[in-house]
Amino acid sequence: MKTRLLLASLATATAMAFALPALAADSAQDFVNKAAVGGMFEVDSSKVAEGKAQDQSVKDFAHKMIDDHGAANAKLETIAGEQKLTVPKELDAKHKGDVDTLQNGTDPIDAPYVQMQRDAHSEAVELFESYAKDGDNAQLKTFAQETLPTLKMHQEMVEKIVSSMGDKSAATTSATPAVATTDSTTPSAPVPGANSFTEDQAKGRIQDAGFADVSKLTKDDKGIWRGQATKAGKTISVALDYQGNVVAGTN
Repeated sequence: MKTRLLLASLATATAMAFALPALAADSAQDFVNKAAVGGMFEVDSSKVAEGKAQDQSVKDFAHKMIDDHGAANAKLETIAGEQKLTVPKELDAKHKGDVDTLQNGTDPIDAPYVQMQRDAHSEAVELFESYAKDGDNAQLKTFAQETLPTLKMHQEMVEKIVSSMGDKSAATTSATPAVATTDSTTPSAPVPGANSFTEDQAKGRIQDAGFADVSKLTKDDKGIWRGQATKAGKTISVALDYQGNVVAGTN
C-alpha cells in the first residue's frame, strides 16, 4: 500500500518535466545564500525522513543526504569564511514550511519527501551548473564544480527509488493505482485523506497535470484541495487529493 501511495503522489511529476524557476546566482554572496539554504534543507528534511519514512530505500537515501550535504555544507562554510562572506544560519520560509510539513505529517511521508528531493536537486543542479560556469569567485567556482557530480548522483538515486517503487507495485498488485495524467484521471473522484501538500505544492501538481490559471485553492474537511483552473480555454473546477490525483470537474 505504501508503494502505491508513493507512486500515486509522484505520478503527475513523472508525466512531464517539473517546471522550476531560474536559480542562477547573481554574485558570490548570492550563491552562498542559495547553496547554504539548499544544503540545510537537505539535511533537515532528511533527518525527519530518516526517522519517519516507511520504505527502507527512502530511509537509506535520507541517511546519505545527511552525510553528503552535511560535508558539503561544512566545506561551503569554510570557503565563505575565508572569502569574508556571510552564511545563512536558518532556512527561508518556503524550505522551513516544507520541513514542517514532513515533521507534522500524520500520513506516510515517503511520497512528499521524495518529491521534495526531486525538486530540490533540480534546483541545486541548476544553481551549481550556472555558478561553476559563470561564477565570480574562483574558490566558490571550484567548490561548485567539485560538488556538482554528487548532486547529479543524488538525482539518479532518487529517480531509481521511483523506478524501484514502480517495479515493486507491478510485482505485488494487478490493481490499477490511482494515477493522474494530462489526458485522463483515475479515480473519477478525489480520495479523502489527511493531505500533506501545501497550497503551493497543490497548485504545482495541478499545473503539471495540464491545467493553467489555478486559483481559489482551499482544502476541505476531507483533506482535498479544491479550486478553479483553465484547460482548452475553459474554466473548470479541479481537485487534488492526498495521493496526488488531480480530478477535473469536481464540486
